[in-house]
Amino acid sequence: MLAALTDRQWLWLAAEFYLAGFFLGTCSLLRRGGPSGVAVYALIAFGYLLQLVGLTLRGRAVGGCPLGNTFELLQFTAWSAISLYLVVGVTFRSSVLGYFTACLAAVLTLVSLAIPAWDAERHVRIFGQNPWIEMHAALALFSYGVFALLALTSLMLLLRHFSLKSKHLGGLFSFLPSMVDLDHIGLRLLAAGVIILAGSLAVGSVYWLRDPASASYAKLFITIAVWLAYATALFLRLRGQLLAKRFAWTGLVLFGAALLSLWPVDASRSPAVAPAPHSVPRRHP
Repeated sequence: MLAALTDRQWLWLAAEFYLAGFFLGTCSLLRRGGPSGVAVYALIAFGYLLQLVGLTLRGRAVGGCPLGNTFELLQFTAWSAISLYLVVGVTFRSSVLGYFTACLAAVLTLVSLAIPAWDAERHVRIFGQNPWIEMHAALALFSYGVFALLALTSLMLLLRHFSLKSKHLGGLFSFLPSMVDLDHIGLRLLAAGVIILAGSLAVGSVYWLRDPASASYAKLFITIAVWLAYATALFLRLRGQLLAKRFAWTGLVLFGAALLSLWPVDASRSPAVAPAPHSVPRRHP
């Protein structure tokens, strides 16, 4: 039975587990004053495995890393964020981070699945036979997953700032890490994201310099602009000019801009595409 499921069906199942993790965390928060860390982590981990199966099937169908349309870009971004959370979540020891991660993953996966137009056509073998270009694209999207987790810690920092200012220290606020811890976590995530995206640009630049026509100038400009924005934020944070609340708002705003940048990047691809299996081909007279 499971072998008959399509890649999208696997991804729907993953999205449902992410949503279940968010709902369980919400119910636990309302009943006990804090999210259930172990249970939410387990649901996220199982959803992650289901999403990995779906993306693997999609990758086999398109002949490479599934990054060929808006649907795949958002799915891969969510998967990257979950991958990082499963590794560092235990280290940070924050059940609230798992709660917000489940929410983010559910939103990204469900929204991408709910809009069929984003997956109406697939770009097959968009990287040709070049594994380095494929690695460049995968690293770039993985850095977006890092920035997604940075946005979540930024949101948590703003909530902690609000709780201290308004003297509301119970409920969800009691489970939030301290502002110092959140600031340190955010700095590490920002530095990691900047380094990973820089590595992606370094790999891609080797081929862009050899064949400038091989990459869209719009895509190149947008990717470099995203890296410069985050690198500037890192520079200002290290100099002590971007701290606390301003640092948190910067993390949220930059991630929103990074997500919006995915649409022009996707639109700059080659028009040579293949219709997705779930789409109905048009009949010509």
